[in-house]
Formats: sequence, C-alpha cells, structure tokens
Amino acid sequence: MRRGVPYRLRSLLGGTCLAFALLSGAAATAAPDDDVGQLIKTADDIKTSDYSRFVALLKRLDGKYESLDPNQQAHVRYLRGWRATFDRDYELAIPPLKAIADESSEDVTLRFRADVTLTNALGFAGHYEEAYRRLNQTLELQPHVPDRGTRMLGFAVAAQLNTQAGQYDLAANYADRWIAEESEDAGVCKAISLKVESLYRGDKLRVNDDLVTKGIDACGKASEPMFANRMRSFVAGLAVDKGRAEDAIKLVQANYEEARRTHYAVLMAEFDSILAKAYLKVGDFTQARQYAQRAIDESTKNDVIKPVVDAYQVLYEVAKKAGDSAAALAYHEKYAAADKGYLTDTTAKTLAYQIVNQQVMDKKHQIEALTETNQVLQLQQQVAEKSEETERLYLLLLGSVLGFIVFWAYRTKRSQMRFQKLARRDGLTGILNRQHFMDEAKAVLDHCSRSGREACMILVDFDNFKAVNDTHGHVAGDVVLQSAVGVLQVHMRGNDIFGRLGGEEFGILLPDCGLDTALQRAELLRVAIAGLTRSQTGIDFDVSASFGVTTTIETGYDLRQMLIHADSALYRAKREGRNRVSTFLATLVADSADADKVASQP
Repeated sequence: MRRGVPYRLRSLLGGTCLAFALLSGAAATAAPDDDVGQLIKTADDIKTSDYSRFVALLKRLDGKYESLDPNQQAHVRYLRGWRATFDRDYELAIPPLKAIADESSEDVTLRFRADVTLTNALGFAGHYEEAYRRLNQTLELQPHVPDRGTRMLGFAVAAQLNTQAGQYDLAANYADRWIAEESEDAGVCKAISLKVESLYRGDKLRVNDDLVTKGIDACGKASEPMFANRMRSFVAGLAVDKGRAEDAIKLVQANYEEARRTHYAVLMAEFDSILAKAYLKVGDFTQARQYAQRAIDESTKNDVIKPVVDAYQVLYEVAKKAGDSAAALAYHEKYAAADKGYLTDTTAKTLAYQIVNQQVMDKKHQIEALTETNQVLQLQQQVAEKSEETERLYLLLLGSVLGFIVFWAYRTKRSQMRFQKLARRDGLTGILNRQHFMDEAKAVLDHCSRSGREACMILVDFDNFKAVNDTHGHVAGDVVLQSAVGVLQVHMRGNDIFGRLGGEEFGILLPDCGLDTALQRAELLRVAIAGLTRSQTGIDFDVSASFGVTTTIETGYDLRQMLIHADSALYRAKREGRNRVSTFLATLVADSADADKVASQP
C-alpha cells in the first residue's frame, strides 16, 4: 500500500503534446503589422510549430483587441483559450472556450474548433464526465462544419477519448472514418496512428500488420516522426508480449535517437519502458535498470502513466534477482502505488464514459417518449370529436399512455439502481470497491469510536500472484481471485466490511472484535485460501495469501492509520516467508527498528 501523500492522477496530461499535434494547423505565412486578419491567421497556423512566435503574435493581438470586429475578437479569445490549454492552465482555458463553443455564432468552424479544444482541456483537467458530454455535442456539430480538414478533428478527439475510456472498437471506428475521408499524408499518418493504438490497447494488433507499414510510410512522407515512432512503440510492445524481446530491442534502438529529437516525453518514456522490459527478458539487468530509471525520469512529476508502472515493476524484478531485498521492497511499494493510481484513473474515465453514455440513451428514450405522447395527444383531439365508441377508445389510449409512463419510470429507476450498484461494487469480484470500502469502513469506525467498542482491520494480499498472470494469463488470474473471494465470503459475518483495495489486495474491517478473535479469523481465512484445490481455480498453481492484522487498541479509530499499520504487518508477513498472519504491535515495530539500526552499524 502506498504511504504518505497520494499520487495526483492525471495520466491524460502526458497526451497533451500528442493531442495538440493531432489538432495542429497549417504552415504559417508572413503577417504584416497592419493586416489584423492575416496576423490572426498566422498566429493560428504556427501554434504548435513555433510556439514562442505564436505567444508574441497573441500579445500584439491583445493590444489591438478593442479595435477588432466581433468575429476577430472571438478568434482571439479562442487563441487565448488554446494557449491556456497548451500551458496546462485548464481552469483558465475552459471558460473562454466554453463561451465560444456555446454561443450562437455564424462561424461554425470556430465554434467547432473551440469545442474540440474544450473537450481536450476537460479531459486533461480530469473532468471526465463533462469531457464525454462535450464530445457528444462536438460530434453533433461536426457534419455542419464546411472545412474538411477541420471536420476531421472530431474523429481525432473521438478516437483519442474513446481509447482513454477503454472503448477500443469505437475508437478504431472513428479512426477508420477519418482514414476513409483523408487524402493527405499527414492526416493518413495521424489517423492510422490512432487506429494502431486502439488495436494495440484492445489486444487486436497483429505482428507484421500491413496497416502499421502503411502508416509509417505516410508519416515518413509527411515528416511526422513522432507518430511513426508511436506506432513503432506499439509494435515493439507487442513483440515483448509475444516473447520476441530481441526484435523489440532492435526496432526501438534503431529509432531511439529520432524519437528523442521529437522532444515528446511520453514517447520516450514508452521507448525506455519497452527497452527495460525487453532487456529484463534477455537477462541484461544493467540495461534493464538503466532504461527503467530513464522511463521514470522522462515522465512528468506526479503523473501516473503505464510506462512508469512498468518501469517500477522492472526495477523491482531486477532488485529481487540481485538479492537486494530492501530495494526490491521499496520498488514494489512504488510499483503498487503507481499501478493502483493508474487503474483508479482508468476506472474513473471508463465509469464517466458509461455514465454519460447512459445519460445520452436516457435522453434519447425521453425524446422518443415525448414524441409518442405528442402523437397520443393529437389522437385525443380527434377522438374528442367522435362518438361514445370513440370516447371509449380515447380512454383505452389514455390508459396505454399512463401504462407506458409507469413502465418507463420503472425502467429508468431500475437503470439508476443498477448504475449505483456498479459504482459501489468491484466489477470482477462483486464485493465493495476501494472507494466504498473506505467510506463504509470510516463510518463504522466513527460509530465504534463514539460507543467505545473495539474493531480490527485485516489486509489480505495474495502471494506471488504475478506468477499466475505471467504463467497462465490474466483470465486465469481473474478466476483465482473470484474463487478466493468466494471462499473468504463464506467466513464473513453480517456486519463485516469486505472490499477490494486494488489488484490482489483486499481489506476486511471487523467491528466489535478483539485482536485475539481477529487473529483466529485471519488464520481461518488463510487456511481456507491455502485449501483451494486446483479443480476450483482451474490452474496448476498453489494459492496462498499473507495477512496483516491491527486493532484500534494499538492504532486508534483513524482509518488511514489502521491501514498503514495493517499494511506494515502485511509486509512483515511477506518478509517472513508469506502464507502467514502477522499483527502490528508498536513494541514489535520498535524492536524491528532497533534491530535494523544494529545491523546497519559497522
């Protein structure tokens, strides 16, 4: 478990450079001082190719702002919002971009560009639900944009955001639509790059895929090395996954310097992470350590991206193979924290997409319901003019409408309840997810504190679980977790709080429970997990888990402190050989610290 200040989760920040490269303008032309229109166009064209000059031109335009016509002023406000987004000052960027995107201007192209930039800014700022809602608005406006090149930006941002939400097939579909309408090499290069990424993230990219060759060729003709090397990174990552580490090393090293000249930090982090994993596979631990550390250094401070997660895992494996237990433990803690942060951010984006998608569907159904209701009202007007027999038909139709409304209200309520349950439960095991475990555990501890009752915390972490995924695959790992959770649930009391904290780590809060009882229950759970048969898990692997136990007598009623102490006990169980129960006692911690000091003295 990660100790201290938590990571700031912004994995999308690493994509800022890529997003603006996708949305970049055309080549710049000269801008005479007295031609304000040309000055605006030049500033717009050079935003990504000559950022320093763009800033200087924008300052000149700010000085002329009051003399500009309304359309020119709107364009300057758009450029201000674009600059703030590029500088990562998203809270400054969002209001002006939103004002331009939502105003009833005749300049549909400018509104659309503001919408696209705003969608990216919302995503970068972590406003995921609003970003996906804005994306739907952007795609509704897209068909009305007259300029083909600008219209393609809708496909670009849709492919990128859907990839971030794990909707890889949908992202690939948007990329295909861009490819189908694109005729210039630069556009083909970028569109295929998005398609290849969606295939790779969705485990559908094939070795020696002709699409990759076509995309890299287009990037070469358009002088777009960043996108070409992004595609190479996916191919190299696939090679490592398929056990062809030497091929991955050869491909990445051949293009390493070209990639570095793009100054795209995320690309270099991906290259370094791939090299680290590949060198680990071939047994070159020195190179593996070197490139893993580079991947971490390339990333923006406090950002959680997949290359950083993989790099910490490599450092952990190298330290473990070198017999450096202290370093291995330290790297494993960093890996676990980074992995949890990355998964949490990914889950937030996926949940935001699902919520917005459901809202869009509900709105569509509501419109359909209103349309049907309007049709019924028209029929009512006709029925009112008819005979008694027609009046009976009117009553029948009215009853149908009321029944439809009741049925729709029932469906809507069920849908809301289903999504509330999804938001509280872990998708794999069906128990509480991390957030709701923390919320319920805190509420129970507050109640125990007020009533003076004791409570205990148990942390469970499965031993050598990575070996299950590496040897038998993630599907087998999921089956093991589901089987183990089923065994644990058999031994839960009605008032126990049981949740998945992330990966293979679980937490159990036992209210009205003393330490001796908690240790007995932890031992019972340990034996139950160790007793899982291979017919239950479906794999040839002995399952076991380590347990860390603490009590409010030692820790107090602060949930964070209980988790820290239980985590300390859990790591002691790991160090002492795994498949055991360890408890946190302040005296034991002090003795352990004294022993460490003595061992470190010459």
